[in-house]
Amino acid sequence: MLIRNDEGAGRTVLVTGAAGGLGRGFALGFAERGYRIAVADINAEGCAATAKQVAELGAEAWHGEVDVTSVESTRQLAESVADFGGGRIDVVVNNAAIYGAVTRAPLEEVDPAEWDLVMGVNLKGPWLVVRACSPHLPEDARVINLSSATVYSGSENWLHYVASKSGVIALTRVMAKELGRRSITVNAIAPGFTLTEASYGLMENAEQYGVDRGALRRAGRPGDIVGAALFLAGPDSAYITGQTIVVDGGRQFI
Repeated sequence: MLIRNDEGAGRTVLVTGAAGGLGRGFALGFAERGYRIAVADINAEGCAATAKQVAELGAEAWHGEVDVTSVESTRQLAESVADFGGGRIDVVVNNAAIYGAVTRAPLEEVDPAEWDLVMGVNLKGPWLVVRACSPHLPEDARVINLSSATVYSGSENWLHYVASKSGVIALTRVMAKELGRRSITVNAIAPGFTLTEASYGLMENAEQYGVDRGALRRAGRPGDIVGAALFLAGPDSAYITGQTIVVDGGRQFI
């Protein structure tokens, strides 16, 4: 047993996009806090590997395949996770997104088909997941959507990705108002460049990318983002909703 405390005892968290990277980091971080973990991804094999690591930490684990752009797939996911959680889903971490595979190109050269794909996964996906989970969210549930600090930097040649993540912030604010009537909080996290498998695949010397532009002169690590999610899911953030927390080591205000 490696669980370090029982903050999440009796609570079920669903993490999408959990086959690796930040999604796996979220799953393991919540497992260490005693949550019951449900992980889902379109990559079923990677998701099963994450669930195995969660179980090795001593936490209850469930894993399943999901296409977040599909109404039926997200509905089936929500029902399965609610069954696993004893009829409720306490925390939803909307992490599934297309990132490393997004083509960088000037706005005139962005492929409309890729635009639709990115919007489908990165923006429609979080909506459909919360839409499906809504009947199973109890009064004290938390929804955490993943945006991106690129929304604030206006990262060039990445229009479709940045636009999709900007939409996540708007989606978060509307969800916060609608679900707030049920005392459910909805917040977003906007990570800066973070050292994940996808980030390493984008460039060489990823550890040094943009380090000189931040207040904290180091690269972001998955644990930095996981810490923000644990705060938003925990008791100390009960009166915070509709907000976006930028976790980028201070790069946006330098």
